[in-house]
Amino acid sequence: MNLDFLFYPRSVAVIGASHVPGKIGNAIMKSITRQFNGKIYAVNVKGGEIEINGKKFKVYKSILEVPDEVDVAVIAVPSKFVPDVIDECGQKGVKGAIVISAGFKEAGRADLEEELVKRARKWGIRVVGPNCLGVTNLENGFDCNFNPPERQTRPKFGGIAFMSQSGAFGAAILDWAARHDVGMSKFISLGNMADLDESDFMSYLKDDPKTKVITAYLEGVKDGRKFFNIAKETTKVKPVIVLKAGRTEAGAKAAASHTGSLAGSYAIYEAAFEQTGVLGAKSMRQLFNYAKALAMQKPAKGDRVAIVTNGGGAGVMMSDGLLEKGLKLAQLSDETNEKFAKAIEEGKLPHHMSYKNPIDVIGDAPSKRYELAMRYALEDPNVDVLVVIALFQSPALDEGIVDVMERVQEYGKPIVFVAPGGEYPEKMARRIEEKGVPVFETVEDGVDAVYALVTYGKYLSEV
Repeated sequence: MNLDFLFYPRSVAVIGASHVPGKIGNAIMKSITRQFNGKIYAVNVKGGEIEINGKKFKVYKSILEVPDEVDVAVIAVPSKFVPDVIDECGQKGVKGAIVISAGFKEAGRADLEEELVKRARKWGIRVVGPNCLGVTNLENGFDCNFNPPERQTRPKFGGIAFMSQSGAFGAAILDWAARHDVGMSKFISLGNMADLDESDFMSYLKDDPKTKVITAYLEGVKDGRKFFNIAKETTKVKPVIVLKAGRTEAGAKAAASHTGSLAGSYAIYEAAFEQTGVLGAKSMRQLFNYAKALAMQKPAKGDRVAIVTNGGGAGVMMSDGLLEKGLKLAQLSDETNEKFAKAIEEGKLPHHMSYKNPIDVIGDAPSKRYELAMRYALEDPNVDVLVVIALFQSPALDEGIVDVMERVQEYGKPIVFVAPGGEYPEKMARRIEEKGVPVFETVEDGVDAVYALVTYGKYLSEV
């Protein structure tokens, strides 16, 4: 499904545009005019002129007065007027309508929502929403999200797409991604999904060259069979990660009243996810741990994990976490053990280190010692994934570790880096990530990352 017109429009009309700060139509104009280079038209029955971000806009009383073609209309007018506005958009030849307005099915007005869809179908207009936050394309700056950037930061451009049935949760995710320096390609606030639903967008993102991983917050799917079939095709091409809310009976009831979606039994969703290769996340943090790992590293070819650490305790915690997730600690080959023994004998590695997996290079390890241990582990045919734990609080660990992480990727095996702590580890983490290795803040986050790489790799080997 090609929905490029929604994400790469040449021209957009904001219907309900306003000069009054705090009004949704004003906030949308501010968002769109920040970075988008296409043509922007303001539409409001009052007419006149408005100034947004230092630019003056003539206000057209109707979209029909706009002199040029319009690809997308962003609609923020009271719900009762939306069906008529859709008719005008149809006459204008608009391809897509993003309906921000609320007051439809979620407010007990299913009739109004049906009318909106009926009119849109008549004209062949595809609709996002209603009752949504809009869409954001981080690549070209097309952003009709009405949350102001000083309250909700936009992340940098990257490989993760995110769609959300909850606008507020979607906004929080964008903010979280920006704070953790996670790059995103596209954000879609699904709203009530009167027309375009999560499966339509999954199908579009499957073929989107800018998206490496598809993530979603869902309360319920619109059409179970359609979701199942599209998910099955999509996961063969790229990973899909879903945070499914409404896992309990009370949660399912809350979801039904929130967006009017059918939440259904969580056990059914779990079974569907397993059969289609969708990774189910249980928290926002886990969703991003999975996504970050899969956006930055290749899926693992097996479940045998080697750990290299400069802190014994962290190595033990990582071992526990991996085994609890059903993964295996790699049994290092005799050849690898001989390499370690020889290096110790020659004084390249210290006598007091342990090379039984987890490989503990000890607290006084510089980057050179790390590199040797990592290479031995990665050269071992019994190792499918490498976890590197670095406690940067140790003064012995020098900044050379950044270049080491770039070099050891030549083995082609997935690597996950864990750097617990505060400001300095965070700074080093960003530098290591620039070299292509994902870095996680806690051992638990690292376990999630390995689990995602192994689980998706296993799924791909079986399809």
